[in-house]
Amino acid sequence: MIPMKTSSIFKSRWMALIWAAGILWVAWDVAGSTPQDTNNSANAEGPTDVTGAPITVDDEKKFENALNGL
Repeated sequence: MIPMKTSSIFKSRWMALIWAAGILWVAWDVAGSTPQDTNNSANAEGPTDVTGAPITVDDEKKFENALNGL
């Protein structure tokens, strides 16, 4: 993963700083540098079952009763 020996990276302070900057850059790139949209509720869909039908409160109560019956 590292293109050189790890023992040679930390012999020089500058190489260590460049290596650390690379690690931070990769973390920034992986985590996503763009801010997330704060208004997610307008675009969010409600929960659905396997068939794609929306889950109702009655369905939730049936599921809870089935779990309690175990």
